[in-house]
Amino acid sequence: MFWTTLIGVMVFCASTGVALGAALGLTGLALLHVYSNGATSLAVDAIWGVFNAFTLSAVPLFILLGEILLHSGVSNRAYSAFAPLFRRVPGGLLHTNIAVCTLFGAVSGSSMSTAAAVGSVAYPEMVRRGYDKDVIVGSLAGGGTLGLLIPPSLSFLIYGALTETSIGRLFMAGILPGLMIGLMFMAYILLKALRHPQIAPRDESGLPLRDILRGFSQVWPLLILIVAVIGSIIGGIATPTEAAGLGVVLATVISFLWGDLTLRKLLDAIFHSTLLFAAIGFVVLGATILAQSVSILGIPQQILSAVAASGLGQYSILLIVVLIYLVLGCFFDGLSLMIMTLPVVFPLLTGLGYDPIWVGVLITIVIEIGQVTPPVGLNLSVLSSLTKNEISLGRVATATVPYWLIHLFALVVLTIFPVIALYLPNLLF
Repeated sequence: MFWTTLIGVMVFCASTGVALGAALGLTGLALLHVYSNGATSLAVDAIWGVFNAFTLSAVPLFILLGEILLHSGVSNRAYSAFAPLFRRVPGGLLHTNIAVCTLFGAVSGSSMSTAAAVGSVAYPEMVRRGYDKDVIVGSLAGGGTLGLLIPPSLSFLIYGALTETSIGRLFMAGILPGLMIGLMFMAYILLKALRHPQIAPRDESGLPLRDILRGFSQVWPLLILIVAVIGSIIGGIATPTEAAGLGVVLATVISFLWGDLTLRKLLDAIFHSTLLFAAIGFVVLGATILAQSVSILGIPQQILSAVAASGLGQYSILLIVVLIYLVLGCFFDGLSLMIMTLPVVFPLLTGLGYDPIWVGVLITIVIEIGQVTPPVGLNLSVLSSLTKNEISLGRVATATVPYWLIHLFALVVLTIFPVIALYLPNLLF
C-alpha cells in the first residue's frame, strides 16, 4: 500500500507538469499525512534544519563565483594561455578544451557554467581553423562535466550538506578522479586524432618556450583564486562557506581588473545566480520533505533488509544503483537527481560498507554522465545553443558517446581501486 501511494502521487504530480520540487514535497507530505497520523509538522522542522545549516549557504556563493567568471570573459585569457601548449600535439586545441575545462572547473563548481564559458570561446575559434564540428562539441560537452568533480563542486557541497559528510574531504576526494578522467579524455583525443588526422588540423609551426611561459603567466589570477578557495579549506583556515565568500570577493576584483566585468554584468551574474539557487533550493526543499517521510517510515531500513534477504552481493547492488542512475539521468538534471535519490541511496550504500566519501565521488560521476545524456542533458543543450542550433541536440549527444563511456570506465577503475578517491582525504585530514 505504501509503495502504491508513493509511486501514485509521484506519477500524478509528474503528469500535471508540476515542478520537481513540488512533486517531491507533495509526495512526502502525502506519506506523512497518511502513514504517520498527519505529522506533517515534522517536514517543517526538517526544512528548517537543512536551510538553516551553515554549510548549505556555500552553495549560492559558489554559484555566484562561477557566474561572475562566466560573465567576465576570463575564460578567453585562460584559453589563449593553454592553446600554444598543445599546438603540435595530435588533437591540438581539442586537448586545450579539456585542460581549460579542468582549470575553469576548479573555480566554477558547475558543469553547465564550465561548458558554456569554455565553449563560447573555443567553438568559433576551432571552426575557423577547420576542426570537425562534431568532435569540437563532443570534447566540450565531455570536458564540461569535470566542473562537477573538480573542487569546488556544487555536487559535493549539496551532498555534504544533506548527508552531513565533510565537504573538505569530499573536495579532496574529487581531485585525483577528476584529473584521471581528464587524462583519459586527452588519451582518447590523441588516439582519435592519430587515426583520423582530418578532424584536427596539425599546426607544425614552432613556438618558443619563452612565449609559452609568457602565456601561462597570464593565468596567475585564476591560480591565486584556486589556491585561496581550496587552500583555505584544506588548511583549516576557513569553512567552505567562508572560502566561498572569499572566492566571490576575489573573483569580483580579478574580473574587474583582469577581465571585462562591468557593474551591469555583475548585476546580471547576481540575477542568474539567484534564479539558479532558487531552482536548486526548491528541489532541496521537496527532497527534504520526502527524505523526512521515508526516514520516519523506516524505508531505508526496509530496503536494506530486503537487499540482505535477496542474497545479492555488494557489487551487484552497486551495479543496480548505477544502472538506475543512468536511466533516471535521461529525465532529470544531475543535481536534482542526486537530491531526489540520496535519502535512499546513501543509507543503502553506506550500509553495505562503502565509504561515504567514495559514495559521494561515485554519485557525482554518475550524475556527470546524466549531464551528457539526452533528452535532458544540460551540457548538450548549452553546446547546441552555442552553435546557434547548427548542430542538433542528437548530433551533440552522439559526439559525446565516447566521453560517456570513459566515465563508465572510470567508475570501474574507482570501484577496483577506491584508494584513488580516498588517498588525498586520508592524507590531508
